[in-house]
Amino acid sequence: MSEPGPSPLAAGETNLSVAQARAAIAAALRPIREVHDVPVLDALGRVLAADVMSPIDVPAHDNSAMDGFAFASSDLRADAPTVLRLAGTILAGAAFAGRVGAGECVRIMTGAVMPAGLDTVVPLELARIDGELVRIEPGAIAPGENRRRRGEDLARGKPAVHAGRVLKPADLGLIASLGIERVTVLRRLRVALFSTGNELRTLGQPLDPGCVYDSNRYSLHGALRRLGLEVLDLGVVRDDPQALQGALAAAVAQADVVLTSGGVSAGDADYIRDVLERMGEVAFWKVAMRPGRPFAFGPLCAPGSARTTWLFALPGNPVAALVTFYVFARDALLQLAGARPEALPVLQAQSAQAIRKRPGRTEFQRGRVERAPDGRWQVQLTGTQGAGILRSMSEANCLVVLNHEQGSVATGEPVDVLLFDGLT
Repeated sequence: MSEPGPSPLAAGETNLSVAQARAAIAAALRPIREVHDVPVLDALGRVLAADVMSPIDVPAHDNSAMDGFAFASSDLRADAPTVLRLAGTILAGAAFAGRVGAGECVRIMTGAVMPAGLDTVVPLELARIDGELVRIEPGAIAPGENRRRRGEDLARGKPAVHAGRVLKPADLGLIASLGIERVTVLRRLRVALFSTGNELRTLGQPLDPGCVYDSNRYSLHGALRRLGLEVLDLGVVRDDPQALQGALAAAVAQADVVLTSGGVSAGDADYIRDVLERMGEVAFWKVAMRPGRPFAFGPLCAPGSARTTWLFALPGNPVAALVTFYVFARDALLQLAGARPEALPVLQAQSAQAIRKRPGRTEFQRGRVERAPDGRWQVQLTGTQGAGILRSMSEANCLVVLNHEQGSVATGEPVDVLLFDGLT
């Protein structure tokens, strides 16, 4: 399990900006360390535990970057056409057995090994063939063009992919191109997930008056799976101290992280605080943000155990739960999983409407960003922005981020936008 760092969770420090809360979380966490080897085909989305070092030069030989004719640049004339005699053909994957002399060239395919002494390739479309002669007009090609040098992509003994990388499809191809069959990855971070609330019903149960179906668990389960994490679904827990303590004890025994939704607002916190004080040092925060002001975070320990499990307690409103997950839990979970931090790209788009906002808190509005007729990015809010309206999140493709000190936005003003595809 992960190890706790020095706790920045000062008692009584409950009112925080988004930046302060994110910094406090990041300072507290230490990544997991357990590793194992997996086949390259099974490594997609895994966190690389050690640098992958190249055992070979890539490319392994000087080779042609395109189909054409290879020749020595010393034969190239600047004041008149260069005329070369064709001495043979080289296919990719085969070496040229003959010798290419002065004034000669060879037909060469993309990726084929360049014969000794040849350093330039003229593309087929820039050469004129007349029987056994190849004619190149002055200025059509420069010396050394279209030759890939041995090791220019990656030199033997150099790192090809660095530790902490969440492996992507191109990474798997790069590793395979080095002849490497298995890689060392960190084990998947285990996250125990449950929702709290007497009003919640699971799918398949009748919907009693005043009750709602639990949607948060499904949204958060999907968000966790997109990060490549192992999810332990513990279902719905009643608003009851004994039930909560039992669920937390089961989660701490199995997981690195406990992720909950509901039960952290001012009216709910009394008995939850009592339960959590017996298990750890969880701080209840009021973060200057909308939606998602109530939030709890901190370390939990099973009785008699030195192992730490981290609690992220999100608000119960469906939109607030997802927003606080993206703002606080997402990067923290990747940090715990050992992934090297990468800042999410922020797009600037023109607001298609006026947005009211007061300085002193960060707001996250749901929107759709699209190209305007003039080619610039434009964002439109997806209707009513209440914290319980999940449809506005489903219809959105981005979060409009209105920063802490920012005031109201006029139509046409630029705003920061986080694309949902970047939040995977």
